[in-house]
Amino acid sequence: MDLIRHLSDYAVPAIFVVILGVAVLKKVKAYDVFVEGAKDGIDTIIKIIPSLVGLLVAVGVFKASGAMDSLILLLRPITDLLGMPPQVAPLALLRPISGSASFAFVTEIIKSFGPDSYAGRVAATMMGSTETIFYTLAVYYGSVGIKNIRYTLIAAIMADIISVIASVWACQFIFG
Repeated sequence: MDLIRHLSDYAVPAIFVVILGVAVLKKVKAYDVFVEGAKDGIDTIIKIIPSLVGLLVAVGVFKASGAMDSLILLLRPITDLLGMPPQVAPLALLRPISGSASFAFVTEIIKSFGPDSYAGRVAATMMGSTETIFYTLAVYYGSVGIKNIRYTLIAAIMADIISVIASVWACQFIFG
């Protein structure tokens, strides 16, 4: 364990040394390339800001309007059938929309019920098994200007649903 900790302490400086060493060997002006890459990063950020603002506003309206609470109540028979703790159901709905909101929700579940509780385990497993679909689509497709996402959203939602079910099933199987 100490070996891994020591390796991780020196990993980032070692990567910088390797990058600079390769740049010197290949006679590449590393700083100029870095500045050019930073300019491209700023251009990408400017391109995706409208998509992100729209997504964050939609999440805020969804939560503040009470639509999420109504949807959770509507889905209660299904979540009960799956064996999903009722405290975790909002996470299953939030996770595809917002990573930061879902992270805050998992933190609240773990603070309230503990990391070794069934709800804490399901929430942690679900957090690691699912993805922020809409955020990812907005960032990646928005940065390159793709407007027709074809079947990506449907496939991503199906994968997310399967991941949620698998998270609950795995926790039931492993932790009882």
